[in-house]
Amino acid sequence: MNRTPPAETDGHDPGPGLVIRTDSDIGGTLCSLFWTRVQQWSSEIIIRDKHLGVWRALTWHDLGQRVMEVALALDACDFKAGDIACILSNTNKEWLFVDLGILCSGGVSTGIYPTDAPAQVEYLINNCQASVIFVEDEEQLDKVLLARSNCPSIRKIVIFDTEGLQAFSDPMAVSLADFSDQGRQLAQSDSSRWDEMLQRPTPDDLAILIYTSGTTGPPKGAMISHHNVVFQCVNGCSLLDQKQGDERLAFLPLCHVAERVIGAYYSLYTGTVINFCEGPDTVVENVREVQPTVFGGVPRVWEKFYSGIQIAIAEGTAFQKWACATALNVAFRVVDLNLAHKPVPWILRAQYQLASMLVLRNIRKSVGLDRCRWMLTGAAPVSPQLVRWYLALGLQLLEIYGQTENVGMATVTYPGDVKLGTVGRPVPYGELKISHDGEILLRGDHVFMGYYNMPEKTAEAINDGWLHTGDVGRIDEQGYVSITDRMKDIIIT
Repeated sequence: MNRTPPAETDGHDPGPGLVIRTDSDIGGTLCSLFWTRVQQWSSEIIIRDKHLGVWRALTWHDLGQRVMEVALALDACDFKAGDIACILSNTNKEWLFVDLGILCSGGVSTGIYPTDAPAQVEYLINNCQASVIFVEDEEQLDKVLLARSNCPSIRKIVIFDTEGLQAFSDPMAVSLADFSDQGRQLAQSDSSRWDEMLQRPTPDDLAILIYTSGTTGPPKGAMISHHNVVFQCVNGCSLLDQKQGDERLAFLPLCHVAERVIGAYYSLYTGTVINFCEGPDTVVENVREVQPTVFGGVPRVWEKFYSGIQIAIAEGTAFQKWACATALNVAFRVVDLNLAHKPVPWILRAQYQLASMLVLRNIRKSVGLDRCRWMLTGAAPVSPQLVRWYLALGLQLLEIYGQTENVGMATVTYPGDVKLGTVGRPVPYGELKISHDGEILLRGDHVFMGYYNMPEKTAEAINDGWLHTGDVGRIDEQGYVSITDRMKDIIIT
């Protein structure tokens, strides 16, 4: 992989040129990053999850022990460097335990969506020749058992939650508790083994496979190296001002690059506390409880918050409705002037401060977003008017653009630098240009290695180091990027 800083961005004024950050203290792999943080912040909280109505906390030391146990148990069952393991589960702390355990053993980690049908599970296992499958519960176990006879690569199945499986017995299957206990015993009997394992991966080694949706054919496994992820973490977090002590909610699928990299791995790099949501249906409730300081979501999440607030206002008293309407009217006038880069008259500024203090702050508090410095939205287009509405509430809803193939962010909207209808500006640590036919092209150390066992598809995606995104877009004179179409939707005449 090319480690030399790429040339200045083509297609728009690059300003001072690319700004690439490094962090020599964490090493070049996810394993070294993770273990460095365990040693630095051993007693600090890194994870919370909710059990029987109570939020439980895990420290970095706790997380380190869980990951070490999984990694050593994998090593003991002949899981070699470069071998692949699948995780078939909803988003939970166990997902992160085993993901990091796989990586620290020198293996490759890939996720399978828990909504996938048995036939899809079978295809993915066979495509990557996974030897170990981690499953959440009985429902996900059943899918693997149905596929197993057609998946000769499977050697071990590890189950997170064995509720309802007391009578189940299979020589290939083991509970995560028993599997981790094997690793714990190995850690006690051979203390040097763990240190040796951490040295196995190199920055250029394959770390994770993330399967694309397969809208134009079967899913493709995007190969992402340790360096790809570490590079994105170090540079992306510097743009977002995410830091130790921040709080975020984890609820999107960890199979997706957004939750996996921008969510989990960014948090591991910065020390942001990861609060695992109880489930997709409890996001709104859990946000009120956690009161995150940083928050990533998709448009449907922001639409749901918007609808909830609108319903609450409609159900209020006549005075409450009037107060909200008046406050929002003032806020919209301020937002529109800010977006147009025009001065806000002092009288209007004073009215806005009063509206924020008496009304808007209470709205933010009611949904648990009063502490939020920024909220990211991506993966699908978001209405510019919805962004404007959140800005009026005093919340920075920032659009980002990227793909699995560039490991997350390719453009970012900075707080206070919103331009409606755009996805922000190109990240300063990579290149972005528009091809002669309007396609967005990306280049840099955040571009993936290629598609697993698909050299022809890789050659189609990457040409001369440039990733062909398949998205049509433009860059305006200020450097803001807009996505206008998909290449496959354009009719050539």
